[in-house]
Amino acid sequence: MRSIIKGAGLLMLAGVFALSGCSGGGGSKNQAGNLDVTASFNKEGLPIVNEAVTLKMVSPKAALAPEYAQMEIFKRLEEQTNVKIDWENIPDTDYTEKKNLLLASGNLPDAFYGAGFTDYELINYGKDGTIIPLEDLIEQYAPNLKALFERRPDIKSSITAPDGHIYGLPTWEENNLGTNPFFHVINKQWLDKLGLKVPETLDEYTEALVAFKTQDPNGNGKPDEIPLSFMHMQWCMDIAGIFGAFGLPDNLEHRIVRDGKVIFTATQPEYKEALKYFHEKWYKQGLIDPESFTQDAAQYLAKGKSTDETLGSYIWWEIEEVVGPERSQDYVLLSPLKGPNGDQSIGRSNGGGPGRGAFMITKENRYPEITMRWIDQQYEPYMAAQIHWGPLDVVFKKDENGKLVNLPLPEGTSAGEFRQKVAPGSGGPGVITIEDFGKVVDMEPRAQQRAEDLEQYYNPYMEKENYPSIFFEPEELDKINKIESELIKYANTQRGKFIVEGGVDEKWDSYVKTLEKMGLNELMEIYQTGLDRYNETLQQ
Repeated sequence: MRSIIKGAGLLMLAGVFALSGCSGGGGSKNQAGNLDVTASFNKEGLPIVNEAVTLKMVSPKAALAPEYAQMEIFKRLEEQTNVKIDWENIPDTDYTEKKNLLLASGNLPDAFYGAGFTDYELINYGKDGTIIPLEDLIEQYAPNLKALFERRPDIKSSITAPDGHIYGLPTWEENNLGTNPFFHVINKQWLDKLGLKVPETLDEYTEALVAFKTQDPNGNGKPDEIPLSFMHMQWCMDIAGIFGAFGLPDNLEHRIVRDGKVIFTATQPEYKEALKYFHEKWYKQGLIDPESFTQDAAQYLAKGKSTDETLGSYIWWEIEEVVGPERSQDYVLLSPLKGPNGDQSIGRSNGGGPGRGAFMITKENRYPEITMRWIDQQYEPYMAAQIHWGPLDVVFKKDENGKLVNLPLPEGTSAGEFRQKVAPGSGGPGVITIEDFGKVVDMEPRAQQRAEDLEQYYNPYMEKENYPSIFFEPEELDKINKIESELIKYANTQRGKFIVEGGVDEKWDSYVKTLEKMGLNELMEIYQTGLDRYNETLQQ
């Protein structure tokens, strides 16, 4: 295998093994009508099958991505492996709902790719046989995964279910860039024009937002400035980090850890004070973009690229992707703001470590051996890099040491937008370990910048603890699944209403009681038990 992957063309193809069971195609058939594995299947080398086979696969797709059948990296893969993919790409905004419908209906593909299965789904669909255990297939047909697990047994451990089976394959970019996704950005050109300094406190920030709204900083004579825009309770574009100014940072789960104790943020007095401030000082004064509670990513990103510069402040983990490369020079990052009592902190994201629901083989898959060989290619480090960021001669070239280094971006294109167009991205299968960065592949320039920004603006103020990625026992997952979804949905809806409509003082007690009736205390007990068990394991 090692000799096979030296060529650039094969490195390119290797980056992409999206799989599913064989649902058609040519090849010699046995009496049962199935492909004769001994005649067509190659246990090593390429092509994987001598005669073409078609695989049916379901995958989410980012907004700017083409259909995967049109993506260059997948075209090259098909040519080299003789394996065709019948893609069903679902927009990522609709994917969870449609995935659940497919699973409930029994109308299954051969595999789910870049699938983002939850632990609950892995356990329960594994238990009822909808998805199959993968560990024996890995042992026989996945030398790259086996090598990864031998080098990093912690990765194998993290994706192994409590019953000992592996139901989903990992995805991970071990670059430590997700500790805080909420990068807070402000228009410094407008600050300079208005004679304001870069805010350090929450009240200074509010003063700047008022000036953005009332003093026409873009100079076009129109009241078209948007002081602050975000996406309510969405990854990397929510105001959760700003809650730290009140002494208790929030996150998308409303769950943090302090001194080994699990805290549900959305019932704490600091959270309540933050909501009052955001309503009275921001929303009531017209400083928050009203669409912050309803807009999707395409609408949000478009606001930074309007003909006249209209965006004063926003949340995203990269300046350029929102406002574009040229306009990005007008903006700077804000460190966590000091609150009314001098609090200054930012939350640490929960989880970390490999995602364990990136690729699943279903019971409908007639050729799991071919499927496992195919997906295993993505766990060779060079291949993993290409599936996550894009192919050779498009995104990368190889330097004299054989390392993948980034080619210049097409003019006028941000790295985030380009990545969506050329690769499945960070949710796709494949693992790039910390040892691979700088040796196998260069960290992309925006990631290097993000690491520097984290160090400069956020790490000094970051919470010490987070809630780790714990694979709960099946009965615990059942309870979490029954309680958490509706409870978080209610908390999020109320957060939006409190910011927009106010009334947090009058409605707070009723809100907290409703959460408790929905099972909040039981949910927190489960999370505390899981954390205690996890910490005990670490000490053994």
